[in-house]
Amino acid sequence: MDTQFIAEYAPLYVKAAGLTLSIGLIGIALSLVVGLLIACIQYFKVPVLKTIAAIYIELSRNTPLLVQLFLLYFGLPKAGISISSKGCAIIGLCFLGGSYMAEAFRSGIESVDKGQEESALALGMRRSQIVRYVVLPQALSVSVPALCANMVFLIKETSVFSVVALADLMYVAKDLIGLYYKTDEALLMLVVAYLIILLPITILATVLERRLRYAGFGN
Repeated sequence: MDTQFIAEYAPLYVKAAGLTLSIGLIGIALSLVVGLLIACIQYFKVPVLKTIAAIYIELSRNTPLLVQLFLLYFGLPKAGISISSKGCAIIGLCFLGGSYMAEAFRSGIESVDKGQEESALALGMRRSQIVRYVVLPQALSVSVPALCANMVFLIKETSVFSVVALADLMYVAKDLIGLYYKTDEALLMLVVAYLIILLPITILATVLERRLRYAGFGN
């Protein structure tokens, strides 16, 4: 193991990790918004939008992120639409993650006892108020494990961003292996970088889940 090589090129991984994490967090934030919106459409059973949402979920979950990125980065320019590498990465991650987040929110919403909704209606609450004050607080607690698992999954999916010429962690690792043939060192730094990114997210997710359940939202 060449420790001098690791010390010399570790800063490249730090910079790449910053790019990977920033894109990942933006994509996750947008996918949470999209997922919640889709779940609400399914909850309110809006006729046309519900069908569109169902098509979107099936299309997103059944096509690899790699294929989606190829379409965005190489396909759209042929139609006169050019998007930057970073833009393609964020859109692709949001498109993929939105469907997974929607399913997590949906399962949480469906876990809420229908009797509570009926009681709220009997008290004169509107459907929007029921969703905001009765359904979502409880559904969120139930959805937290799935949402956090999806976040980790999406961060891992950032490893394919190198195909759109983004200097992310995988791009740096492949570049160093191709230039210097230091496979063990390059892959070791890659693994360590992903661990440093993912372990805090996993720990924070566990703490959040416990606090929500301790507060009583999961009961």
